[in-house]
Amino acid sequence: MVTLDVRPQLLDTLSALRDRVAATRFPLPLPGAARARANRDELLAQLDDYLVPRLREPEAPLLAVIGGSTGAGKSTLVNSLVGRRVSEAGVLRPTTLTPVLVCHPDDHQWFSTMRVLPELTRVWANRQDPLDDLLLPAREDSARVLRIETAETLPRGLALLDAPDIDSLVADNRVLAAELICAADVWIMVTTATRYADAVPWHLLRTAKEYDATLVTVLDRVPHQVVSEVSRQYGALLAKAGLGDVPRFTVPELPESAWGAGLLPTTAVAPLKAWLVHHAQDAAARQQVVARTAHGLLDSLKSRIPELAGAAAAQYAAGLRLTSAVDTAYDTEHARVRGRLQSGAVLAGDALKRWRAYPLDCTAGELLDALVESLAALLLCAVTAADERIDETWRHEPAAAAPGLTARDASLESAEHRIGLAVRRWRRELEEYAEDEVRDLERTVALDSEVVAALVATAVLGGRRARSAGEGLAERISAHGALRLRDRAGRLLIEHVDRVLHTERERRLAPLDALEVHPDPQAQLIAALSVLQKER
Repeated sequence: MVTLDVRPQLLDTLSALRDRVAATRFPLPLPGAARARANRDELLAQLDDYLVPRLREPEAPLLAVIGGSTGAGKSTLVNSLVGRRVSEAGVLRPTTLTPVLVCHPDDHQWFSTMRVLPELTRVWANRQDPLDDLLLPAREDSARVLRIETAETLPRGLALLDAPDIDSLVADNRVLAAELICAADVWIMVTTATRYADAVPWHLLRTAKEYDATLVTVLDRVPHQVVSEVSRQYGALLAKAGLGDVPRFTVPELPESAWGAGLLPTTAVAPLKAWLVHHAQDAAARQQVVARTAHGLLDSLKSRIPELAGAAAAQYAAGLRLTSAVDTAYDTEHARVRGRLQSGAVLAGDALKRWRAYPLDCTAGELLDALVESLAALLLCAVTAADERIDETWRHEPAAAAPGLTARDASLESAEHRIGLAVRRWRRELEEYAEDEVRDLERTVALDSEVVAALVATAVLGGRRARSAGEGLAERISAHGALRLRDRAGRLLIEHVDRVLHTERERRLAPLDALEVHPDPQAQLIAALSVLQKER
């Protein structure tokens, strides 16, 4: 007989794997990303709500979760197994809004703590009247509440959990139902004579088979006239799906079940209850149930973790493509701007007109203003072209539709404002350089530092067109001084241009960086799985 491995080393490696799974993110809307997120959440729920708690406390009571589709009679079945109304049954759908867990009074300490289902708030009903437990105050977060009931009619070591409908119209109920099933030692799937071929229950049956969980099926509300035929057909479907050995129980259609009165005759549920009691009280049977479900989940990690790692790798690859598009666009524009600066392209348009009018019909300040505007226009054109190229490339990338990437701060006005500030800062520092140079001159006639700044700006930005600006600068501050100032001004220009384009590149990358798509999760998941496999 297979036994449950509860060594501390195994728990440590399993906890480490769990942390790696929890840290994995799939923020980019790639094909398969939604499935990867759902698989990650399901795996976390199984680790947090079942496997880790079960390995830590193997002596805890068996938890049998009763799940099924809308109107399958789950609550009526639970009430009938317990022998009194503990879960509300009725014709209104969905009936089970707050999941109900029932256990023997001696076992309540196992479920009153956060040992399993730690995300659910516990509610205990004070039973003074048999219906008090059905009249809990309404809560805004009722979908995240677990109501605990105790009943001496259940044996020690067994707990039943009535879950919401797995196909509920309420999305939160469907999510909660899946989460509760993940906490089960025994999955009890309930369907009816009219819905046993529906897709949703079969999805859960196949999932249970995939994880090799301990599974029980209940064919509920079967009319007496067709019991044999429906049971035979259902059995054939189970066998075809590889589930022919799954314990199967049939509950006949009775007036109590048809109108949701809440209790069936004891004989109607006696075989199912006997099976549950035997597996809760017989040590060997109990060990077999727990070990099968736990080992099935552990074995499933061998395929599920690589699948998550593959999805994480796809995220990183897509992130690299998005980043590469930004880098390529800005590298191209950066090189173009450098070339334009070397060719003197800034000294064009109004700036060239001002230079030709200087000094007769244009002041040094006006010439500087025109040069600053022309430099800002060159940089804004480069940033706009880079962003347009990025947009065109990203248009073919599904990952670019991620929230935050589409709603970027890339308006022409905001870029123009940032670039304008940077270029004006360059001008101020250039003027300070000119003031330092003029201050060091030993001259009897005062020299206007703004004139020096205008001439060196023209010489640096104008290329061959501004040869006379360099000559005029040399006449005023000497050839050596002019060369020194031009070198300083040129380095300052490159620093500011590089800073502007780097800032705009980082601005474009910031929303992508905020998504934290890294290569680490893939390697970390595989490494954690490898350690776990060696420990097993």
